Amino acid sequence: MRLAVALVALLPFLAACAEHVYAPMEEVAARAWTEPGPPRLTLLTAINNRTGGGGHSALMVSGRERVIFDPAGTWRHPTAPERGDVIFGVTPPIYDIYMDYHARPAFRMVAQSIEVSPEMAARAMQLVQAHGAARKATCGISISGILRELGFTEIRRTWYPDRIMHDFAELPGVARTELYDDTEDTYAPGPRAQAAADALAGAD
Repeated sequence: MRLAVALVALLPFLAACAEHVYAPMEEVAARAWTEPGPPRLTLLTAINNRTGGGGHSALMVSGRERVIFDPAGTWRHPTAPERGDVIFGVTPPIYDIYMDYHARPAFRMVAQSIEVSPEMAARAMQLVQAHGAARKATCGISISGILRELGFTEIRRTWYPDRIMHDFAELPGVARTELYDDTEDTYAPGPRAQAAADALAGAD
């Protein structure tokens, strides 16, 4: 009963939208972007600045191309096509926009990155694309499940994004960054990311 009450209390803070969006494959291919450097996985977590609780989990996969698996997420951008909760074309400006959208006075964004083999990055890409659109408020279960399928058995299967973040932090070689934003508008990106969006729009 206590667990059920806790889950009900958590639901408003988890990403709320579970639209089934499938952009054309031609657009996905045209927007593909590859990050220089070694393959890596980056866990993205929205953390409540007051309580320390987790509001959302996502997983960025950087291999032959860079994508963000954003289960039940609400973020959209016209130059970043989405198929089944997988966001393609994650260039540095798009990443900034994504992060700044989630960072707000009540929440900070934590990025935890770990280098992986090309084979694991390819497997992660397969898993996130095969997962499909997640149901409402299932981001934690989806992300922790993917990580465990990749062999990270230290990650417990859980609904709670902050628990995934803490487990991921125990993996060897994890690098962590945090983004705070005092922008009052809780829906639109902040000034830094908006400038990047304007630059992108001008380039198209």
